[in-house]
Amino acid sequence: MFCKCSHKSSDKAAHAHHTARLLTALCAGAGTLHFLKPEPFDSIIPPEIPGEPRSWTYGSGAAELATAALLACPRTRSLGGRAAAALFVAVFPGNLEMARQWRDREPKWQVISLGRLPLQALLIKQAREVAENC
Repeated sequence: MFCKCSHKSSDKAAHAHHTARLLTALCAGAGTLHFLKPEPFDSIIPPEIPGEPRSWTYGSGAAELATAALLACPRTRSLGGRAAAALFVAVFPGNLEMARQWRDREPKWQVISLGRLPLQALLIKQAREVAENC
């Protein structure tokens, strides 16, 4: 079978495998939403990025689904961690655009949009830990 566990054993590896499962769910869920309800994602594509927002929405959704698949399989999990870290860096401009657009909304919405920014750094760190320890 293609998906075989690498048999790494340590607390770091166990934590990384748990984190990989969480990142798998996050990427699979977000990737699916990009196709089922693309409009919110279209709206936060920065206007400076060339091309149609819908193309970027579908492309990033496909990248998230591919990353989820890599993370789900123990044999490709380390590669999935690297892909997830790159993906989380790549979508950061969309988070910045969302924070810019929401700056005049009610405070709770501003907190949500601004809270996503440091969360992205945490996701990148976790993805790198998966890459290094799986």
